[in-house]
Amino acid sequence: MSLLLGCVADDYTGGTDVAAALRRSGLRTVLIFGVPGPATVLPDSDAVVVALKTRSIPAGEAVAASLAVQRWLRERGARRLYVKYCSTFDSTDQGNIGPVADALTEASGAGLTVVCPAAPEHGRTVYQGHLFVGDRLLSESSMRHHPLTPMTDPDLVRVLGRQTPHRVALLAHETVRRGADAVRAALDTLQAQGVRYAVTDALDDRDLEFIVRAGAHLPVITGAAGLAGALATARHEPGGPAVPALPTGPGVVLAGSCSAATLEQVALARRHLPSYRLRAEQDGLVEEALGWLEANLAARGRAMVYSSAPPEERSPGAAGLLESALAAVAARAARLGARRIVVAGGETSGAVVNALGVTGAVVGAEADRGVPWLLTTGHPSLALLLKSGNFGRPDLLVTALEAP
Repeated sequence: MSLLLGCVADDYTGGTDVAAALRRSGLRTVLIFGVPGPATVLPDSDAVVVALKTRSIPAGEAVAASLAVQRWLRERGARRLYVKYCSTFDSTDQGNIGPVADALTEASGAGLTVVCPAAPEHGRTVYQGHLFVGDRLLSESSMRHHPLTPMTDPDLVRVLGRQTPHRVALLAHETVRRGADAVRAALDTLQAQGVRYAVTDALDDRDLEFIVRAGAHLPVITGAAGLAGALATARHEPGGPAVPALPTGPGVVLAGSCSAATLEQVALARRHLPSYRLRAEQDGLVEEALGWLEANLAARGRAMVYSSAPPEERSPGAAGLLESALAAVAARAARLGARRIVVAGGETSGAVVNALGVTGAVVGAEADRGVPWLLTTGHPSLALLLKSGNFGRPDLLVTALEAP
C-alpha cells in the first residue's frame, strides 16, 4: 500500500468533512478517531484521515498528538501531510493552528507552507487575507459569538501572526488569478524572504486548483476541506468507491452546537421529533435525560436531545458539562438499540465518539455536502453522522434519520 495523502484534522467533524472531500474526489479514504497505535489495522487505501479533538485543548497537548499522528502516517508511507482546520479558522491567540503548524512543518523539514481555509462551496472565501462567511467578514458572522473560539478578527495574517513566532505573509488574489506558475513563483519568493506561512487568497474552486498545483512540492499543506478536495482531484479522477448501506433501526439526534445553522436545524427538528433540552442549571441533569430517552426512544423509535441555545440563553462555563451529558445519552442510546446517531457540533462529536468507543469508520455517502455517513468498524455497526455546527440544510437532522 502506498498512501498518496495523510491528513490530521483538529476535530471530529472536521475529519469527516475532509474525508468526504477526499472520497468525493475518488480516493479510497479511511477515517480514524484519535491517535492510532502500533496495532491499528489500516485497510488498503489512498488517503487516511486521523481526526483528533485538539482544537480547544492546551497547545502543548495538541502539538504532541499531532506529531504522533505525523510519525504514524510517515511510517505507513504517506507521501504528504495535510493539516486540516475549520473553514472559519477556529482558534485563539494561544493557538492551536499556529503551534501545530509550526511543529508539523518543522518535523517535515519544510521551509514554507500554504494557509488557505477557503471553502467556496460553503461560502468561505479569502480576499486580501480576510476571511469571509458568505458576504460578511468572519468577525461579523455568528462565529464572533463562539463560546470557545470567538472569531473577532477576520485578517488571517494578523490572527496567525499572533500564534507563531514565524513570519506570515499574504499571497494576494491578484497573483492567484494569474495561475499556478505565478503562485509557485510567489511562494518561492516568499520562502527566500524567510516567510513560513503564505496566507493565500481564494475566491472559487479554480483558485484552489491553482494553489494545489503550485504547492505540489510542499511536504505539508494546510487548509480546510475545500483545498483538500482540490488536492485530491488533482491526483485522481472523481467518482469514489461503492459505499455500504445504512443500518436500519432506532435513531437519535444529539445537538450541542450553538451556531446559527444548528439552531435553525434544531428548531425545525423539534417540530418533527420528540425533543428534550439539556439545561446546565438543572439538578440530576444526566439522570433525567437518560430517563426521558429510554421512554421516548422505545415509544417512537427516534428522538432528539439538545443543549443548543442562542447566546442570551447559554450558561457561562457549562460547555464541558453539557458535552459530557450528551456523550452519556449517546452511549445509552446505543445500548438501547439506536443504530443511527446524528451529532451536531465539533466538540460534541468528539465527546460522543469517545463515549461510544469508536476508533475507525468507513466513509460512506454524504447526507449533505461535507457531511458523510460513517459506518463504524466495531460491533455492533453504527451509522454516525457528525455535522459541523455551521453545515447542512435546515432539515438535515430530520431527513438523516429517515434516509434509506
